[in-house]
Order: sequence, then C-alpha cells, then structure tokens
Amino acid sequence: MDRRLTPATARCAHISLKGLVTAERFTEGTRRRVSMPLVDLLRSPNGGRERQLMLGEAFIVIDHQDGHAFGFAGKDGYCGWLPEAALSDGPKPTHWVASPGTHLYPEPRVQARELAALPMGAQVAVVSQTPKFTETTQGFIPTPHLRALGDWLNDPVAVAESLLGTPYLWGGNSRAGIDCSGLAQAALLACGIKAPGDADLQEALGDAVPEAAPLRRGDLMFWKGHIALIVDESRLIHANGHTMSVAYEGIDACIQRILAADNSPVTHRRRI
Repeated sequence: MDRRLTPATARCAHISLKGLVTAERFTEGTRRRVSMPLVDLLRSPNGGRERQLMLGEAFIVIDHQDGHAFGFAGKDGYCGWLPEAALSDGPKPTHWVASPGTHLYPEPRVQARELAALPMGAQVAVVSQTPKFTETTQGFIPTPHLRALGDWLNDPVAVAESLLGTPYLWGGNSRAGIDCSGLAQAALLACGIKAPGDADLQEALGDAVPEAAPLRRGDLMFWKGHIALIVDESRLIHANGHTMSVAYEGIDACIQRILAADNSPVTHRRRI
C-alpha cells in the first residue's frame, strides 16, 4: 500500500482499513483544521517535508506522538504528521484565498501592520464584508482576494501563471516556495478540480492524449517524477529545478533538456 495514502501507523489506523492492515485499534479519526498560515506535512514526527497545508484546511487526526498528530489531508487524502500546535477546532471555512497571496490585518486599514501572510488556497470563515475589506474570525483580508468556497476560477494555466517566478521548493505548495506537483495541484484546486499531491499520483488525472494529437492549453505533460502544464502550442509552465522557479519553457526544448540530463522521456500526456 502507498504510505502517502494509507492512514495508518503501527498502532492505529483509520476504520476504512479494517481487515486490510494490522493495528492495535481503528478509529474514524477527529477532524481538525490547520490554524497556521502554512505548515509542513511531515513524513515522521520532526521528519522531512512531504507537502504543505494551509490555514483552514481540514486534517483528520488518527494518532499522536511527541507533540505531533498523524492523519490525512481532507483535500486529497495525503498522510503525514503535523505539529499539534498547528491544529485547532476552528470554524468551518466559507471562503478561500483566490489571489497568489494576501495579508491578514488586525483592522480594515491598508496602513495597519499585517498579522500574517496567507497563501493561495488558505480558507477562512467570513463574518462580514465590505467592498474593500472582509472580516474573518482571524482578522481582516482585502475583499478582492477572496472567493466563496465553490466559486472557483476557470483556467488552471492562468492560475499557474500568477505564480511565475515563485522559487522552487521540494514539497512546497505556496508562493513562498512550490514544486512541480504543488503548482499543478494549486492550479487545479483553484479551478475546482480535485487533484492529488504528487506527480506520479497526478498521472491518473483526466484522459490520455495520443502522442500524435496536438496539445492544448491546460494539458498535463509528465516525465518520471515531474509534471508541467501546457500553455500553448509551443510553451509549457512548470516549477522546476533547472531555473529553480516557476517558469515558462519551450515544449521541445524542455523535452530535449530533460532527456539529455536525466535520460527521461515524456511518460504521459493527459487532458482534464
């Protein structure tokens, strides 16, 4: 079983795995919410980063150890450990940050010192709104940066383009740092399209595009461990370790560069 999608530790597992894994006990888990602007989802307590979760996102807790909680992300089922301090029983979110990033303020005033920076995809519970500022349970956010949950964008490529220049970060999911699969997931989720967190898992998205068929804007191109979004007939956009950023690259040039560097051909072409 894929550990990334298997909500189980040696002693405790989600009830959906009963009869499939061995554990001391099984549980439905406890739904919590991320209470920090951005937090690393870890492979083990105090271990390496697998992915990142954002303010307001759901996390179903299965087990506890050394000040950390093991569970899985509500958005994609990705399993890992979060610091207990990063979780709370906050209110159910009503809106999401639809801009590349925004700031949380203590009062509805541009000159106020910000409380925190929030990434795209962060979720908040709205109390009231004016055309300029929205009051949430955590503070005030510029109203143009928010959309109601369910009010999605419509062009994943445009979302990815809004993150051009973002530095590459393995396991990153925000404008502060993002990797190839994080960029693809962020772009798709912002358009209401469910997507897993890693490139090999994303290979199952959509339908296969025959090798002889022309590519379209929004198609996904895969190599072993890498994904890019097609911008037009000649360009793609991806978070990559070559420029160490989110960048455009010529499709043919990218294919040849990766083949020369890693002996890795294109493995999949998918259309959502």
